[in-house]
Amino acid sequence: MSFSILGSGHYVPPRVVTNDELSTFLDTSDAWISERTGIRERRVCVTENATDLAVEAAKRALDKAGVAPEELDLILCGTVSGQYVNPPLACMVQERLGATCPCLDVNAGCSVFLYMLECAAGYFARRTVKKMLVIGSEQMSRILDWTDRSTCILFGDGAGALVLGEGDDYLASTLYAKGDDRVIRIPTHIGNSPFYQGEQDSPYVHMNGQETYKFAVHVIVRDIEEVLRKAGVAGEDVRWVVPHQANRRIIDAAGRRVKSVGGDKFFCNIDRYGNTSAASIPLALDELAQSGQLQKGDLVVLAAFGGGLSSGACLIRW
Repeated sequence: MSFSILGSGHYVPPRVVTNDELSTFLDTSDAWISERTGIRERRVCVTENATDLAVEAAKRALDKAGVAPEELDLILCGTVSGQYVNPPLACMVQERLGATCPCLDVNAGCSVFLYMLECAAGYFARRTVKKMLVIGSEQMSRILDWTDRSTCILFGDGAGALVLGEGDDYLASTLYAKGDDRVIRIPTHIGNSPFYQGEQDSPYVHMNGQETYKFAVHVIVRDIEEVLRKAGVAGEDVRWVVPHQANRRIIDAAGRRVKSVGGDKFFCNIDRYGNTSAASIPLALDELAQSGQLQKGDLVVLAAFGGGLSSGACLIRW
C-alpha cells in the first residue's frame, strides 16, 4: 500500500509584483528577466507569512477532499522560509486548523515535496496513518537580498497542499542528495555570541545560476527516466510532467531531452509565480486539477531539484 490523493489546494498572496515594478529599483527590465527565466510576475507577502499561506492552502485541500482536520493522522510541512525556526510550521498549521495529530517539518530544499511524499508512503505502508496532510509553503521574499538582481527576481511566495488517503497511486520514486553548499545555500542568522570568531555570511539566498542550471537539467532528465523504468511505464502513457518551477529555460531543456515523454507535457506556470521553492509542485498540481487538464486516473511525473544538493522524481496516478 502507498497512498491516493484525496484533494489538493493552493494559496498565493494577492500582491502581484511585475518585472516592470522590479525595474523601478533594480538595474533590470521585463525583457531581461522574462527572456532569461520565463518569469513575468510573482506574488509577494505584505502582511502574510508562511504559516498564513500554508493554512489557506490546507483548508482548500481539506475542503476538496471532504476531510475534517480532526481526521488527520499526520501533518508534514516543507519550507526554508518558515515563520519560526521553532515551533515547526507544521505545528503552527495544526493549531490554526484545529487538528490534533502529530506534526513535523522536513527540509530538503526545493526538492522537499517529493521527499515528503516518500515519507508519507512509508507511513501508509506501515498502516500507521489513514489520512495525511502534506504542505509546501514559502515566504521566499523574507530571505532574499532585494538589492541582488541575480536572485531576487527569481522567487515568489505561495503554498500548495495535498490530502492523502489509503490507496495505491504512488507508483515509483527516486531520491538523490549530494552535499554541496557552493551552488545553493541560505545561511542562518549568525547571532551575537561574543565568543564566535568564524566567518559570517548574509542570511539570504545565494545561488550560482550557471551551476544550478547544469545540475538541474541533468538530474531532472535522469530522475524522470529512472522512475519510468522502475514503474515499467512508457513515456507516451504519461499525461503530465510537473517539474519544480525554477527557470523556464531549465524546464524547456529537460523537456527536449526526455524524448520518450515529450516537452509539450511539461507543465509550466513560472511566468505568474516565479520560483516558490517547496510550494511549486503542489501549487502547479492544484492549478492543473482546477483547470480540468488533470483527470482522475492520469499518470503524472513530478520532478524537483534544489539545495542540498538534492533531487527527486516520482510517478503518481491522479
